[in-house]
Amino acid sequence: MSELVVIGYETPEQAEAARKELFGMSKEYLVNVADAVVATADSDGHVKLNQMVNMWTVGATGGAFWGVLIGFLFFNPLLGLAVGAGAGALSGALTDYGLNDDFMKDVAHVLKPGQAALFMMMRTEASDKVITRLGMKGGDILRTNLDTSAEDHLRRAFNKAHAEIHKDQSAAA
Repeated sequence: MSELVVIGYETPEQAEAARKELFGMSKEYLVNVADAVVATADSDGHVKLNQMVNMWTVGATGGAFWGVLIGFLFFNPLLGLAVGAGAGALSGALTDYGLNDDFMKDVAHVLKPGQAALFMMMRTEASDKVITRLGMKGGDILRTNLDTSAEDHLRRAFNKAHAEIHKDQSAAA
């Protein structure tokens, strides 16, 4: 079962740093990330999604490849490249990968201008090590798809890790 966790941050930079940490943990095989999206609220309150996978690029690349291939068959590879890239980009833009964009925008409307949220969908349950390392980045857990007891455990572990970082920083100052 996939696990969904949404963490709110005061700045987009904090959310991006947490996503980078999540990707680092994925490379260490601590978590299997299905999707990780940073949603930011601009000064007008509009929500912008910074996707993990840019579907325009993926679509354009695949379309360009097939366009050139078909273009060679009809002795016009440049026209095939242009048409294929355009069609691929359009189909990529219409594709929704991972988390539902409407759901993310709906949840992200609680953000004030300048704030951000990290939406994470993990294929495997996040270990305490993952929660602790994400907790070090700060933020507040906004939403999960976990049952009540698992969500309480997640919030306690996350807040404990964040409190320990602040305690260590205060002691060092």
